[in-house]
Amino acid sequence: MLHGYNPPERFLPYLSWAEIAELPDRENTVVVLPAGSTEQHGPHLPCAVDTIIAAGVVGHALRRVPPEVPAYAMAPITYGKSEEHLHFPGTVTLTGETLLATMIEIGESVYRAGFRKLLIVNGHGGQPQVMEIAARELRLRHGDYIVLPHFTWRLPHVASRYLSERERRLAMHAGHAETAMLLALAPDTVRMERAVANYPPEFPSKLLSPDGRPACAWTARDFGPSGIIGDPLPATREQGEAILDSLAASWAQAIAELHALKWVERDELTWGRGDQRGHVEGAPGV
Repeated sequence: MLHGYNPPERFLPYLSWAEIAELPDRENTVVVLPAGSTEQHGPHLPCAVDTIIAAGVVGHALRRVPPEVPAYAMAPITYGKSEEHLHFPGTVTLTGETLLATMIEIGESVYRAGFRKLLIVNGHGGQPQVMEIAARELRLRHGDYIVLPHFTWRLPHVASRYLSERERRLAMHAGHAETAMLLALAPDTVRMERAVANYPPEFPSKLLSPDGRPACAWTARDFGPSGIIGDPLPATREQGEAILDSLAASWAQAIAELHALKWVERDELTWGRGDQRGHVEGAPGV
């Protein structure tokens, strides 16, 4: 069914418009939007990895959210800005402009429905800047809107206990952690017999990159024909389940905290959109 990993009672598209209109305290209800991509993840993983992980983490988190905390998931965004992988079949990419417009229009729809708290759980490392620009634009338009874009993997989790030192430093795509998560969330899509280890060369400037990760722009084919950037071979389903459990617990707490969050509200009558974009005397240059 469409709700995927989410509890059906917490899946916003399953509500009618009348039920949404009747929801109490829509202003503090947390709407959660998983954002993923459809792009190559090596020969052993499906192209839907980022979408599966974002949607899976959100769904498992919502199962942990206390019943008194109103929170609903939206259907995930399955296409993202994935140009760095376009040389591999199966990658479907949007331009940054198209994704930005999509995020803003979805955000406007959520706002029109009466909600004032939108959490974007982004699973693709190639598009956080787009999410941040969209969130800022929505804030500029609506002074009572809290839009919070965040990376799926940025909250506390236990993945590092399973990863080698080299994996922690250099892995970026289809490596140990992502493979373990797919073994937990969608094991039928994983082909471990096709997995290979592949790391990028360490970046020569320690000043620009202390950990050795590429500091310049890159595409996946720069590092070889497999599309893998890391070592998926040690991954197990048990590791993935532990990582998923830890991420779900962290995100459940984050959703509850966002529900309780109070944030500055801007009075549109005295501070319009034009004023926000202009100079404010005495304000720091941010």
